[in-house]
Amino acid sequence: MNPIRRRRLFWILALVLGAGLTATLVAMALQRNIAYLYTPNEVFTGAAGPQVRAGSARFRLGGMVAARSFVRAPGSMQARFDVIDGDARMRVLYTGILPDLFRENQAVIATGRMQGDHFVAEQVLAKHDETYMPKEVADKMGKAHVKHAVVAPAPAEAAVPAGVRAQ
Repeated sequence: MNPIRRRRLFWILALVLGAGLTATLVAMALQRNIAYLYTPNEVFTGAAGPQVRAGSARFRLGGMVAARSFVRAPGSMQARFDVIDGDARMRVLYTGILPDLFRENQAVIATGRMQGDHFVAEQVLAKHDETYMPKEVADKMGKAHVKHAVVAPAPAEAAVPAGVRAQ
């Protein structure tokens, strides 16, 4: 083989191997940082996978903060509350400052891992206004509402008398 062709072939092979190694490293980094959204029911029934239940996988837990479930230990930053999705209820432990909009009966997404039968959150996100709910949480809770025949409340516009414009 001609020395010039051999050198070109070497550089092409080195370039292909380098691109393959780079793609592999990027895929591994993304896989470690990806966090899937599951509801309490999906975690308890095993639909989220065995690694989630075992506590080896980091994931997002979405649902509503259950009424009268929030407890903060006096003189501590540790908070405890329950997240519900219509089918199941899961205890969440979080140490840190909760978002200003965090409250009971509101949508929440917590990122963390399972420890036994409760979820230890590293980060807690609350919805930002009265009408917003993350799409994934809304879809999954909508399925639970259909399953349990929950009737949705009438929209706010229906409460406005005829002939009066809402501002």
